[in-house]
Amino acid sequence: MVFYRFLSNLVYVIEILIFVRIIFSFLRIDPYNQIGKIIYDLTEPILAPARELIYRLGINTGMFDFSPIVAILILRTILFLVRGIIF
Repeated sequence: MVFYRFLSNLVYVIEILIFVRIIFSFLRIDPYNQIGKIIYDLTEPILAPARELIYRLGINTGMFDFSPIVAILILRTILFLVRGIIF
C-alpha cells in the first residue's frame, strides 16, 4: 500500500517534469540554464529509452518527438500493472 502510493507519487512528479520539459521546448528556453539543465537531467533517463523504442520500431515521426507520450504511457502501464499485483 505504501509502496504503491510512493510509486504513484513518483510517476506523478515525473509526468509533471516531462510536461515542463515539453513547455520549455515550445518556449525555446535554453536547456543549459540552471532550471532547464535540472529538468533535462531528471527527464532524459525516462525519455531516452522511449525515444530508442520509437527508433527501433522504425516509426518515422518526422520533426515531432513523441517520446514524452510514449514515456508517459509506459509509466502509466507500469503503475497499472503494479496496482493489479498489489490489490
